[in-house]
Amino acid sequence: MKDFAISDSPAVQAQLDRLGALSVPQGRLGLDTIRALLARLDHPERHLPPVFHVAGTNGKGSTCTYLRFMLEAQGLTVHTATKPHLVRYNERIRLAGDLIDDELLASLLAEALDVGEDLAPSFFEVTTAAMFLGFARVAADACVIETGLGGRFDATNVLDGPAVCGIATLGIDHEAFLLVPEAGVPQEPLARIAFEKACIGKAGVPLVTQTYPDLPRRAVADTAATIGAIHKLRGRDWHAEIGHMIAYRDAKGSLNLPLPVLPGLHQADNAALAVAMVRHQDAIAVSPAAMASGVVAARWPARLQRLGHGPLTALAPDRLIWLDGGHNPDAGAAIARHLADQEPVHVIMGMLANKDPAAILAPLGTRVLSVTIVPAPGHDAHHPEAFAPFSAVPVSSAPDVAAALRALPQGGDVLIAGSLYLAGDVLRRNHEIPD
Repeated sequence: MKDFAISDSPAVQAQLDRLGALSVPQGRLGLDTIRALLARLDHPERHLPPVFHVAGTNGKGSTCTYLRFMLEAQGLTVHTATKPHLVRYNERIRLAGDLIDDELLASLLAEALDVGEDLAPSFFEVTTAAMFLGFARVAADACVIETGLGGRFDATNVLDGPAVCGIATLGIDHEAFLLVPEAGVPQEPLARIAFEKACIGKAGVPLVTQTYPDLPRRAVADTAATIGAIHKLRGRDWHAEIGHMIAYRDAKGSLNLPLPVLPGLHQADNAALAVAMVRHQDAIAVSPAAMASGVVAARWPARLQRLGHGPLTALAPDRLIWLDGGHNPDAGAAIARHLADQEPVHVIMGMLANKDPAAILAPLGTRVLSVTIVPAPGHDAHHPEAFAPFSAVPVSSAPDVAAALRALPQGGDVLIAGSLYLAGDVLRRNHEIPD
């Protein structure tokens, strides 16, 4: 199983099989191929409603979700593109509020694959082209688009005039792609990643960001200045204090907004970024009441999600079971902050072999009761011994999550984490398919 997954629809599966044969040609970076592909499709990316474009290491998907729910609370129809999918490829493309249906998805993928066959496009370039085709052909009031990898060379970065761009949190991830040695770019790792993300900025367009440590903050500011983007920095141009509510203020005034239902202090920060993006663009008016409604209504699977009743949770009754697809140190820190006020947890984890095995366990420290390592479905994953140096308790293994849940010692809650691929498999097996 790869990123394109499988489908119950034969028509969609036929196109997913074609996608599965694609890869990024070795050493090729840049936007030339996606631009050539979109030119053959008559540039659908130039015929979109106002776009909210979001990058970041962690939090960009949640920020997109808050944007979507705020805009929909205003009574607007919204296209949304987020990555990756958890169970069904359709999750990547939401048209006018609904997940794309199988018939249209198969048609759009086929169109993009057919016209670009000789260009040797990547999986992500075809996905992006199909997304733009759908967004251009189905009427809506706004688009919310999440970058995939980085920003500078992400296929979504062909947009010429978004209404606003935003950058969520920054952290070290995807080093093999984002930290490739290159002249003329920041050399400090986090500053380099900040530069890559900030390259989604566009001349004359607000670039709304969180605040960062000094080097990445300067990298964002310098990149914005070079591009001509209008940098709107948290702590200078907008402010959000998180307590029993979100106390937000900027040049337009102050707002007191409710905290998100989504768990974790970081979610209030993501919601605040979404509010700031809405407030720093002029294409679409959104009332404070709609912002408040959107913050509360937003749902985003596999991000500190408490699993409901289902076949998997029935194997560990009377425990809270948290599911999080996070796999980098920034995500680990967010999980640890949330669980600091919860019961200690048994950790069930599957993590891709190219990820940092300390990312989740190290921040949790003594909050861990046991550690069980399971495979990351369809991918090369770390073995239990990779995690042992970062765990205060013995590390065991199990063939799958169900077996791990059955073998849990008495007491404590459960955290399933380490991979979005694992998270998607858990949701499927617990009958909680994202809709």
